[in-house]
Amino acid sequence: MPFDRRVWQECTTLRAAGWTVDVICPKGSKRDTEPEAVIDGVRIHRYPLRAATGGPAGYLREYGSALWHTMRLARRVGPVDVVHACNPPDLLFLPALWLKRHGARFVFDQHDLVPELYLSRFDRGEDLLYRGVCALERLTYRAADVVLATNESYRDVALHRGGRRPDDVFVVRSAPDTERFRPVPPEPELKRGKPHLLCYLGVMGPQDGVDYALRALAKLRDECGRTDWHAVFVGGGDTFDAMVELSRRLGLSEQVEFTGRVPDADLVRYLSTADVCLSPDPRNPLNDVSTMNKVLEYMVMGRPIVSFDLREARVSAGDAAVYAPADDEARFAELVALLLDDPEKRALMGKIGQERINGPLAWRNSQASLLAAYAAACRDDTPVSAGGPGRAGKRPRR
Repeated sequence: MPFDRRVWQECTTLRAAGWTVDVICPKGSKRDTEPEAVIDGVRIHRYPLRAATGGPAGYLREYGSALWHTMRLARRVGPVDVVHACNPPDLLFLPALWLKRHGARFVFDQHDLVPELYLSRFDRGEDLLYRGVCALERLTYRAADVVLATNESYRDVALHRGGRRPDDVFVVRSAPDTERFRPVPPEPELKRGKPHLLCYLGVMGPQDGVDYALRALAKLRDECGRTDWHAVFVGGGDTFDAMVELSRRLGLSEQVEFTGRVPDADLVRYLSTADVCLSPDPRNPLNDVSTMNKVLEYMVMGRPIVSFDLREARVSAGDAAVYAPADDEARFAELVALLLDDPEKRALMGKIGQERINGPLAWRNSQASLLAAYAAACRDDTPVSAGGPGRAGKRPRR
């Protein structure tokens, strides 16, 4: 925090509504490294955390450390009226239950479907660990007073798999900060002498499809005969180094640039200059039902998108994107080529995306849903405060 924009928007919305907000979260590696900070009236408590390595055992170590630090800092924060826990992991119901025993209400903010995440990331099938994460999800649903879902697909899971009542599940979608993301004049020099710029923005993890994008770009060059483009991949993650190496093996090093994470101003420069943006998430149990923040950020900047055909990608982007059959890298490359040759279609798609972000997908709609969720969580009493693992509090505290 405040790097996680959706949670930060939730915190500032609650703060503006009169809640006192404390956040418990990990430290960043290169930014947001201070143990404590107060930003826009929100107090942030950060703990050190090493990212998981080595498969499921690495995640157990990471989550165990996070849980211990969360409990430690929650005691320091003190009594709260609402504990707002964001998964993964589906272990934060444990500190939430401890806080509930002291009078707090529990808002479960489901960022990921952890069973689907497990299936998508590890390819181990429905083994013992899968059954374990399903059990933890059920316990989390059971402990929560209300559930926040990021889209209707997640809400359906909360209703049917989680057994929650419709009145207790609220959709709070991700939405870009329209103050942060505003187009600026394009900078042709970012295209490195090429007529067109392609852009990928986002995390680079095993399930994020950067490898699909790179193979599609190789096909764009080799099968479509297109070398009139430069591509920039903005972001970092577990597979960053592996993706740089894959780019080298595919012979793309001269045409593909990896920036790592960049300041907001540089990100806006790249997106304002991009002709086509890439959303290469492959179809798997998690991606098909998840809302991709990068798609929304492309849309707010008025950029046309090439995506694989995923259920929630269509819900978000609509006609602001064109869709290749799931995991079809050759068709993905062909659609990129078609958009590069059609500036009028690119402009129309960009306009559609901006209209959707400023209309049905605007943050103001999610703000109303968030505040309604808090009213539902506290409906049996009058709150005095919110806070929690990663926490809200009237004077309410969270």
